[in-house]
Parts: sequence; structure tokens; C-alpha cells
Amino acid sequence: MNKWIIAVTVMLPTLIEIMDMTSVNVSLGHIRGSLSAGIDESTWAITSYLVSNAIIIPLSGWLSRLFGRKRYLIVSITLFTVSSILCGLAWNLQSLIFFRVLQGIGGGALQPISQSILFETFPPQQRGMAMAVFGIGIMFGPIMGPLLGGVITDYWSWRWVFFIKAPIGIISILMTFFFIFDPPYMKRVEKKFIDYWGLILLPIGVGCLQIVLDKGQREEWFSSSFIVWLSVISAVSLILFVIAEIFNKKQPILNMKTFKDISFSTGCIVMFCIFFNLFGSLILQPIYVQTLMGYTATYAGLVLVPGGVASMITMPIVGRLMTKINPKGILAFGIITCAYSSYLMSKFNLYADFFSIALPRMIMGIGMGATVIPLIVLAFATIKKEDMGNATAIYNFLRNIGGSFGVAFVTTIISRRAQFHQSHLVENLTPFDINYQIASQQSAQILQYRGFESSLSQHGGLGVIYNELLRQASMMSFNDAFYLISIILICVFPLVLLMKKGKSTAPA
Repeated sequence: MNKWIIAVTVMLPTLIEIMDMTSVNVSLGHIRGSLSAGIDESTWAITSYLVSNAIIIPLSGWLSRLFGRKRYLIVSITLFTVSSILCGLAWNLQSLIFFRVLQGIGGGALQPISQSILFETFPPQQRGMAMAVFGIGIMFGPIMGPLLGGVITDYWSWRWVFFIKAPIGIISILMTFFFIFDPPYMKRVEKKFIDYWGLILLPIGVGCLQIVLDKGQREEWFSSSFIVWLSVISAVSLILFVIAEIFNKKQPILNMKTFKDISFSTGCIVMFCIFFNLFGSLILQPIYVQTLMGYTATYAGLVLVPGGVASMITMPIVGRLMTKINPKGILAFGIITCAYSSYLMSKFNLYADFFSIALPRMIMGIGMGATVIPLIVLAFATIKKEDMGNATAIYNFLRNIGGSFGVAFVTTIISRRAQFHQSHLVENLTPFDINYQIASQQSAQILQYRGFESSLSQHGGLGVIYNELLRQASMMSFNDAFYLISIILICVFPLVLLMKKGKSTAPA
């Protein structure tokens, strides 16, 4: 079987699943209006998907062994496709949330299974190019998803954001049926034993954790009893799960022995921080350009496009370089580049033009293109084929959780630091400050020229100044958030030295 046909087969469903995670976000306002839902209620359309998706990802390796990988992949694509159609047909918010849960269950297995199939299909010396194909999907989806979702919603309807996935899903099902086959070792796995403790503890722990990360800032974190209880339940469940899996000698859902591989465990930490940085910046930049710069949703999406294009150009080049250059050097370059791009974003201001905003995103696209491929190859360099499904499940789970932590971190930072900078800036707004006196007089005069009465223009001038203060405080909070995620990424740079090249990935 041609290995590139297999690569295309597994990447199609993975791409639409990744795009689905971000394309719905821009349609939320239209969904809320169409289904007569409140803001907090409508966000469950996103949270429900993320929770079910996060639960299934770590289970995917075990479920593949239990039911057969090909059969499970076809069922997952089918469930994702059918539930996407049902989401588009949803008649109220409750039905939409239910179908989104089903969609998350179907989509959760697509990334880890695709990755394990690619690793088994391609020989070690060609894994760089295979991961370039996989990496393009990982990077293209989150960036193009919001843009595609916005265009479809504006010109058609939010329902078509879901309907458009149906034909691609059907093609994926047919290609999987004809081109994907289970390896011989999967047919010899013992299927009688079921890890009931793992099946109970993992969904509870991961589900509660995802809700905490998604709702924490909105609920003021640990000042909310709801968040406190969910955090305790998540922590206890996950600790018990790890203990149960360590002592499970038969068929654990997740084999914790995989973490004994230094390259793999180090790769998981580095990857967690890279996607912490990526998703943190991905959520910050559109908010910055829309709330402070006045960009429309379409232009906010266009700001992200150069990063996706840069990644798509960089990844095939990196895939070829993997056989000629030590992948650790490429990975180090990628990490530094990503951190530098976040640092450049920390220099944004209220007068930046489109190019100045898009350039750091383009640089990050180059950095991610130079990071994703060598990191995957190095992390899985010494993993056996029999353990690949388990390892990819863990890797993809921690990658998604890293993104969730990044989003939760930056949203908290911009909220808290905006309050800090606001209180600091207000200290200088006194009648005794000469600059304040001049600014208030000028603002009042401008309002008078626009037709305001003298008494109203005085109060309006103060309002103009205060509004500008809020914008400045918010801008400074964005600067702080970008700066912090760049520092966090730099801190993992020394871990690259612990990773092993494996065989045939680069010359000695």
C-alpha cells in the first residue's frame, strides 16, 4: 500500500477535527441569537466538546487495542460526521450541547490514532516528512478554523459550519475502509480484561479538569466553590488513576511505564509548554485586535493567516532537513524562534499597523514549523511499535491540556494585570497634574466642537480620558501576558539536551 495514500487518509479526518475545535468559536454569537441562549449558556457548546474530546484522547490507545484500530477509527469518523450533521440540525441549545458531546467523543481518537498509523507506516528515515504532513494539519487547523468559520457564518449560516464537514467525513470513512489495516500485533492483544477503575477515574478527573480550565476565569477561580470542588475531584481522581494504572499489570488504559523513556517524557514536557505558548498567543492576538484596534472578525482571522502559511512552507523543508541535520538543533531553533515571536508580541501598542501585528505571527509560524516535527520524531524515537498507540494517546492528551492551560493562563493574566495597571495609572489622574489638566480641557473643547453643551462637554471630556486609561491598562496587560508566555517557553530550552536522536533521523 502506498504510504502517502495512507497519510492522506488519516490526515483528512484529523484536519477537520482540529478545525472544528476553533471554527465554532467565531460562530458563537450567531448560535446564541438563533437558539435564544445567554452568553454563559452558549459557551457550553464549546466546553461540552472540549470535555468529551479531552476524555477520549487518553482512552484512544486502549480502545484501539480493545476493538481493533481500523474498526475503532471508522466508528470514530462516523460518529464525528453524523454528530456534525446533527449539530447543524439542532433545534435548541440543549440538543446542540448533546450533539457536541457526541462529536467530541467521535473526534477525540482521530489525532492519536492518525499519529500512530503514520509512525508505523513510514520507516525511521522518512518519519520527518510524515510528521511534516501531520504537523501541517495540527498547525493549519487552529489558524484557518476561525477564518473559515467566520466566512461561512457571515455568508451562509452557522449551521453550515457543521454541515460542511459531512462530505469530507464520508470520504474519510471510505478511504479508511479501503486503505487502513490493523498491524499483526494488535490482533494478539488480550481483550477479556477491562480496567474498570481506569474507566471511572480518568473521565471524572479529565472532565473536571477541563471544566475548571475553561470556566475558571469566568468564575473567579478559587473564590468559587464550584471551581474548588471540581478541582478537588479532578486532583483526587487523577492521583488515584495514576496509582491504579501503575499497579495494573494486565491491560491498563494508560501504561505509565512509557514515561520511563527519557526522550518521551522530556518531549511531553517540551510539547506541553510549546502548545501552552501557541494557544495562549492564538487566543490573545484576535482579542487584542478586535477589542483594542477595532478589527472585524474577518480581519482578526486574517492576522493569523500568515502564521499558518509560514508553517505550511516551513514544515516540508524541515521534514527534508531531518535526515541531514541533528533534529535537536532544529528543535532548539524552533523554540527560540517561538519565544522570540511572543516577545515581539509583548511590544504591541495601540498604534500598530496590520503588518506589525502579523509579522510576529509569521515568525511564530516558522518557529512552530521548525518545532513540531523534530519534537515528535525525538519524543517517539525509542518507542516500540506495540507501545505507539499508548504513547500517542498520552502525547496528544498532554498537548491539548497544554493548550487549555495556556488559554486559562493568559485570560487570567490580562484580567488581573488590567486591574493592576488601571489602579496604577489612576494615581496620576489628579487635578494637580498638569498633563491631566491639559488633556481634560482639550477633550472638553473637542466635544464642544461636536455640538455638546459646555456642562456636558466637561463631564464627557473626563469620560474620554478614562476610556483611554482603560485602553492603555488593557494594552499593558496584553504586553505582560505575551512576555510571560515567552519566558515560560525559554525555560524548557535546556530540556532539549536530554532527548535522544534515535535511529536514522539524522547523521551521527
